[in-house]
Amino acid sequence: MKNAFFLITMLFLMISCTQKSPLEQVLTSNTGIIQKVMKSPEKYELQVMYTQINRNKTGEVSFKNFKFNVDDSIYFYPASSVKLPIALIALEKLKELQGKGIKINRKTSFTTKNDTLYTTIEKEITKIFAVSDNQAYNRLFEFLGQDYINEQLHFKNMTGRISHRLSAFYSLNPKTQSIFFKENIEDTSFIYHQESIENSLQPKLSLKKLLKGKAYVYNDTLMPHPKDFSEKNYLPLRSLHEITKRIHFPDKYSKSQKFDITTSDYQFVLNAMNTLPYEAGYDRKKYYDSYGKFFLFGDTKDHIPEHIDIYNKVGYAYGYLTDCAYIKDTKNNIEFVLSATIHVNKNGIYNDDNYEYKEIGIPFLAELGRQIYELEKERKK
Repeated sequence: MKNAFFLITMLFLMISCTQKSPLEQVLTSNTGIIQKVMKSPEKYELQVMYTQINRNKTGEVSFKNFKFNVDDSIYFYPASSVKLPIALIALEKLKELQGKGIKINRKTSFTTKNDTLYTTIEKEITKIFAVSDNQAYNRLFEFLGQDYINEQLHFKNMTGRISHRLSAFYSLNPKTQSIFFKENIEDTSFIYHQESIENSLQPKLSLKKLLKGKAYVYNDTLMPHPKDFSEKNYLPLRSLHEITKRIHFPDKYSKSQKFDITTSDYQFVLNAMNTLPYEAGYDRKKYYDSYGKFFLFGDTKDHIPEHIDIYNKVGYAYGYLTDCAYIKDTKNNIEFVLSATIHVNKNGIYNDDNYEYKEIGIPFLAELGRQIYELEKERKK
């Protein structure tokens, strides 16, 4: 009997060891684009995080997390994905100022010193999620400054360092522009004036793989040496994934880990993350539904079905494609969190606009999303 029990136990352990995790099942599927990338995941700097969401009879949520090749010490360029925490931190600062008796909110008009446009925090956040507008990000960056941004990230025990604006010649300037808030644009007086902020110079990053490629283009000149990313923004995939989880499931986190924003602002930012470009007033032909939604639909311009909601933020630049999303299908009772980054730069030259986004990057992320979705569809909950 003892020998039989031993054999059965060993057989069970052998079977258990050979069973693949759900994420491993997806990444070893026989789909062409998945196989192409998985033949050399290091070449594509692939990182993936996937969270299964389980609810008990009372609706209480629990997570089961899976990851592939995730390493905070290996640098990838986060591009526009950094706009996700910036939008949330801007709303945090608004609440902080309101607590000091300053009567402004996300609908209050404002302008920066060197800007001609009067806008609102609400409009800029909507543009960030609808079409990933760089100037919208930069305006919020001026409102916050590097020191405040990084203090808030570190306070929440979030790995990352935001150092610069996007698509701006003064991107690393530590001094922000002064900002003026008005009740009405026609008013001659301001209800709040934020002086220019002198921020700390951000130290260079000390991470693996900060020197990338073999050359890069600068002012139409090919520079024959690797591009240095040590002064660029840094936001690892683990942080992006955690931010997504924290804003959708705040009750699972302690007070210090949450984003300290009002209930109204929470609902607004969730709606903004799920908004399709045409719903924000953009031309649906130019800004098709999947313009900023890589998972599931990135490789098609078809309309996204109404029963599928994707709350996400993408980033793409220098050959890097990143998406972090909470995906929910109300028709099929599906919900999960998925984050991934992939690098496509075959020739190893940066700033030459020659990246395999459409050929490899976006098709891979779209298929990754579809494979996880189908797995979720069959999963017992």
